[in-house]
Amino acid sequence: MNIIHVIILGIVEGITEFLPISSTFHLIWTSRLLSLPQSDFVKLFQVVIQAGAIGAVILLYGKEVLTNFSLMKKLIISFIPTAVVGLVLYELIKEVFFESIIATTIVFIIVGILFIIIERLITSGRISMKLDVSKLTYKDAILIGVFQALAVVPGVSRAGAVLVGMMILGYRRDESAKYSFILSIPTILAASAFDLIQMREVAFASASSSVLLLFGLVVSFIGALVGVRWLIGYLQKHSLELFGWYRVAVGIILLAALVA
Repeated sequence: MNIIHVIILGIVEGITEFLPISSTFHLIWTSRLLSLPQSDFVKLFQVVIQAGAIGAVILLYGKEVLTNFSLMKKLIISFIPTAVVGLVLYELIKEVFFESIIATTIVFIIVGILFIIIERLITSGRISMKLDVSKLTYKDAILIGVFQALAVVPGVSRAGAVLVGMMILGYRRDESAKYSFILSIPTILAASAFDLIQMREVAFASASSSVLLLFGLVVSFIGALVGVRWLIGYLQKHSLELFGWYRVAVGIILLAALVA
């Protein structure tokens, strides 16, 4: 893995982390296209650089979170289901889903179809979205955490799972996106720290390994600033359906390439 790989993966992570298209899926496929084997260091890199993207959210929303104790409590409640599922299924996720590109791609497509179905239900009036984050209840916070827990499977998308879950519960798209950004702070920092501890021998095996990780963090931070600001503006006027069709189209193309 060289500096060019780090820049490319850092940009991909930063831009896709907060879009509902699964940054993990894009990192796995980008690594494959760059002919990078799924070594222990590459797997670690893919998780740890997510912490760089979190820096962008902290910069944009950190003050709001720290000054809103009620919001902080609800974030903790939403985080718990993900933490439990992640700890219980850690080995399965690493050994099965990160190794099965076909399974990950199929999941990617299925979630895209779900986006399209949800948006059609909203258009038909069967789902109404009028709530903002200030109306978030503790019950909804738990349910949102359960939705986010589904994203431990690569291809689902943490942001996408939270967005869909909140939309089903009646929260506006842009407000759902905002909460998904803020919820990413404890979720991704915990996941990155856990992986770093589990694979510390790999992370600190050499000075060059540590430098690559740090540089990847910086690049993903810059990319995330762009992604977060763009998505909030986009969802104020548009639906998730474009992301759904993107998932379906890209997933089918990639599956066809695998079969070929």
